[in-house]
Amino acid sequence: MNISKLFLFVCFFVLSNSALSQTNEIAAARKIDSLFASYNEKTPGVAVAIVKDGKIVFKKGYGMADLDHDIPITPQTVFNLASVSKQFTAFAVYLLESEGKVSLEDDVRKYIPELPVYGKIIKIKHLLAHISGLRDHGALLSLAGWRLDDVFTNEQILKLLAAQKKTNVESGTAFGYSNTNYILLAEIVRRTSGKMLAEYTSEKIFKPLGMTNTQFCDNAEKIVKNKAESYEFDKGAYYHKILTSSNVGSSNLLSTVEDLSKWALNFENPIVGNTKLIKAFNEASHLDNGQKVVMRIIDGDTIFQAKGQNLWKHKGISTISHGGHTAAFRTYLGRFPDQHLSIIQLSNDEDNERLGGRWDIADFYIKDKLQERKGTNPVNATNANIKPIVNYTTSLKEFEGEYFNDELRTSYTFEMNGEKLTMKHIRLGDIELKRIGESKFYGSGDHVFRFEMEFLRNSTGVVTEFVISNFGVKDLKFARQK
Repeated sequence: MNISKLFLFVCFFVLSNSALSQTNEIAAARKIDSLFASYNEKTPGVAVAIVKDGKIVFKKGYGMADLDHDIPITPQTVFNLASVSKQFTAFAVYLLESEGKVSLEDDVRKYIPELPVYGKIIKIKHLLAHISGLRDHGALLSLAGWRLDDVFTNEQILKLLAAQKKTNVESGTAFGYSNTNYILLAEIVRRTSGKMLAEYTSEKIFKPLGMTNTQFCDNAEKIVKNKAESYEFDKGAYYHKILTSSNVGSSNLLSTVEDLSKWALNFENPIVGNTKLIKAFNEASHLDNGQKVVMRIIDGDTIFQAKGQNLWKHKGISTISHGGHTAAFRTYLGRFPDQHLSIIQLSNDEDNERLGGRWDIADFYIKDKLQERKGTNPVNATNANIKPIVNYTTSLKEFEGEYFNDELRTSYTFEMNGEKLTMKHIRLGDIELKRIGESKFYGSGDHVFRFEMEFLRNSTGVVTEFVISNFGVKDLKFARQK
């Protein structure tokens, strides 16, 4: 082949690939547009960015960032990332380790001595992997009577943790998702670097990567340009779902899909950190017995925990991802390393996940690599919903009274209301309990996470206390006062 023919062949090859690439991008855009077609100028919405083969191949906003002022969502709209924030706190700790300022094997009390001694040492690596056994601060505050729209800070949370006498389980033995872990990691960053988490991450991560619209925000009243409001649809209309929390580490990183694209690219071509650090960061964490930390198993697929990230296989494809939910913000960052693909989806709509989105987008981009997932056998809904009629012998009258917990410094009063037992707190709406045993009940409220509880008796059969558990607290005791 002479030079002229070779040149023509190369030109044809390049043009063909370019045309194919453009065709794929058009098809991808149409697919994503169809997923979010229900968003418009009267609804909240979502921002989406796709990173493929080392570059941003798609970015677009759907719906409105602010319904009060008719401001649309764009790729530059700032969202609260909720729990997607955790991986940045974890990465900051890894940077501190690389600087020689901490070791992942260190006792947490080396840096935060006001924490109680629980018998077995809680290490930094336990916080990173959610295996510390520590109670979740949000779950504690819920039981303490705090409302979801109350303002609480890292300082207040640290005081609350210092008063806790027990952990849910022994450290290093089991997975237990707890936002508390990442509040403590943020405090370790502050005490070892001499800088607040916002300042440290800005200097070490965001500025080097050019993430100019990203920041940890420890003040809910701070003015942030281009920030989305969050909304929930109720009774035919959208309402603000207010976010007032002012703590950082576990949540409250503000960012855009454009900035998160730069973060995703850093895992392939590191600017912050290095290949060795990132490899360790992306590996599954381990329990003290050497087994990988299992978050949960779904349809036979095991999801492992790795420093604010989940490791698993989506239809056979290796995936590193994490989602987030706070107020009505629904967020997601998923990386498919072997496919050089990242999907970023940030929404201010409480019901965003009903649209799917993230998995449909992934399936579109890597459809030729996917394996069909084996579904589980469906439950017989008719049989599953049959509830036996139970006649309890214990009178609800025996449970009436006031009960107090000194770790939370709060009390509940129980009163009979007809044939029901009602649970009352001075700051909350009354909760009508559902009975599930002679002395067992469950309940929830507008500002109370679902809980289960059991009344306990002394050797003479008198009710003296109850224990209560929710998603992040196990068997917290309240003693009967009268």
